[in-house]
Amino acid sequence: MEKEKKLYILWVTGNPISSEKMVLMYAINSKINSLWDDVEVIIWGASAKLAAENKLIQDQIEVALHHGVKVAACKGCVEQLGVKDKLQWLGVEVRSVGEALTKALQEGYTVLTI
Repeated sequence: MEKEKKLYILWVTGNPISSEKMVLMYAINSKINSLWDDVEVIIWGASAKLAAENKLIQDQIEVALHHGVKVAACKGCVEQLGVKDKLQWLGVEVRSVGEALTKALQEGYTVLTI
């Protein structure tokens, strides 16, 4: 049986241009064009604050979710930055992500870090 083609995008940058024009654009287009079986964006660090405060980024997260991209955020980061409620309101799953990321890396899944 062939291994599922799963992409994890570890989104750590607070740069709005890189976030919109690389992270979210690639995630959305990957799902639209069936480049990967499964795409998950993991919001970690500065990206959590950006996602909570930037309307354009919020709109892109909504589009990503609409197209089937999974979007999760580091629970510790969003709580420390005070943006948990905002991200949950956007439809982002807030959870501990360190263990899942480690497992993905150890199992050889593709992880793109921006």
